[in-house]
Amino acid sequence: MWAAARGIASEEEFTAFLDMSLQAWTDRPEDDIRELAERLFKHEIAGRLHHETWRLTQTHRAMGHTLVLASSGTRFQVEPMAREIGAQHALFTAVEARAGVLTGLRDGRPLWGEAKADAVRALAAEHRLDLEASFVYSNGDEDIPFLGTAGNPVAVDPESKLHTHARARGWPVLRCASRPATPDVTALARTAAFYGGMAAGMWAGVGVGLLRRSRQTLVDLGGDVGSELGLALAGIDVRILGGAEHLWSARPCVFFFNHQSKLDPIIVTRLLHGGFTGVAKKEAANVPLFGQFFRLAGVAFIDRSNTSQARSALAPAVAKLRDEGMSLVIAPEGTRSATPRLGGFKKGAFHIAMQAEVPVVPIVIHNAGEVMWRGSQTLHGGTVEVTVLPPVDTSGWTPATIDEHVAEVREMYLDALAEPGPERTHATPAAVAAPVADARASDGGIGGAGGSLAAEEPVGADGVAVGADGVGT
Repeated sequence: MWAAARGIASEEEFTAFLDMSLQAWTDRPEDDIRELAERLFKHEIAGRLHHETWRLTQTHRAMGHTLVLASSGTRFQVEPMAREIGAQHALFTAVEARAGVLTGLRDGRPLWGEAKADAVRALAAEHRLDLEASFVYSNGDEDIPFLGTAGNPVAVDPESKLHTHARARGWPVLRCASRPATPDVTALARTAAFYGGMAAGMWAGVGVGLLRRSRQTLVDLGGDVGSELGLALAGIDVRILGGAEHLWSARPCVFFFNHQSKLDPIIVTRLLHGGFTGVAKKEAANVPLFGQFFRLAGVAFIDRSNTSQARSALAPAVAKLRDEGMSLVIAPEGTRSATPRLGGFKKGAFHIAMQAEVPVVPIVIHNAGEVMWRGSQTLHGGTVEVTVLPPVDTSGWTPATIDEHVAEVREMYLDALAEPGPERTHATPAAVAAPVADARASDGGIGGAGGSLAAEEPVGADGVAVGADGVGT
């Protein structure tokens, strides 16, 4: 995909382009390029991962399959994505380095076309993987040989030559939801309606709050009406899959939510109907409209780079929990995750609940990224699914055991999200097939018309799912 955008159609052209590009890395420390690649992945590339392909990779993982990411890029571009999707192996174009410093040269043949196919065959032979029972995915014309290495090739949003070849060979074609570089009219209209609805609801809260001379009424009514009206006008529904009673049964409490979209705080506001305040990064105070509303709501703005400031900023929130019966909302990940994968949990939120001697109520947001993905400024219609887990008693927590409680609560999120990690092998095909069922397929579908790839054509634990660069971007 990267090369196709530049009109590259052969291995010779790609090699010449790559060699020219690598010259910019001459005499650069590997650590510098690795750090740059990590930042690029987090802020640019990760947000382009299609949720359809994410669900496919996680389904394969849950079934015990070996995941391999094969790319014509270098390890600096490939390793962050391989790590994020949980791939056990990554194949890439090697670059030369001496004493930790790059020379600006390749170290061998680029993984392009037949070379990528050869690398997959070599990996399969080394690890005794059954390619005939494996699935392979790609979108690029140059990856026709690569797709031909496995018994179950799937063309994902294919380029023209690959699309023609796939139809001729009867290969399934997976179509992912479009993400145009320029938002379409519908997305712009939904977004404008959302902000208009939010503003109208907040002004309604201001009016009633002033009449009652109650700041809390202003905040609760403005947030409640604004979030409900804004989401409705944008065509976004919020569906609670279970545990709605826990939104009220344990107050005052600390509500946790997993964070993958700018929309998450609005969804939580829609669920809670007032009676809470929150914690946000200091930059949120400067967001037009929302910043002013957050201040009125008594949100604690913290500087994540200043630990002492963060602690002092949280003191009023802890006091509200203890003295005023006001619940607190916080994202234990600390920031939005780069992909749908759950990020690590920070201890600060757990210390707050422990110090205030109130329970923790985990709110699990399953798919907010599908209606507003990371980095997007526009909204798309859809249904956001939420699960509210039972309150977690913190009365027995101590500073010495806090790490155990962090792991325990994060595991609860992993279970609810059905996101198996490397240490979790108890998932079954039946448990993970459902999330893939709505990944729409054309030209015959995946494993049958509109079917789930994992459910329709299961393979054994020795199966392999191999993805190429370009898939999901």
